[in-house]
Amino acid sequence: MIITNLAEVPGYRITKVLGIVKGNTVRATHFGRDILASLRQIVGGELKEYTEMLAHARAEAEQRMIEEAVKLGANAIVNVRYVSGNVTHNSAEILVYGTAVQIEPAGG
Repeated sequence: MIITNLAEVPGYRITKVLGIVKGNTVRATHFGRDILASLRQIVGGELKEYTEMLAHARAEAEQRMIEEAVKLGANAIVNVRYVSGNVTHNSAEILVYGTAVQIEPAGG
């Protein structure tokens, strides 16, 4: 599956547009991680606990989007975008969406 934030895939042509596909997940923070992150905010630096949590959330949301595209018969997803937002004080949603398409090599 080719995934890109471009409208087209260089070297390929879109032969069929299958529609918008999406994947999302909502993740709650862990109380222990919240304490560590709060302490780190005092001294500064990366909040690694949250960075790791969000990286896993993005991967899960992307996998769900890919599964939806596969069900439609896509071999690529173009115009991919990621959005995040708070659902509650201690949880965040990651949404990824794009356009499922079928592509073939240009000139082929």
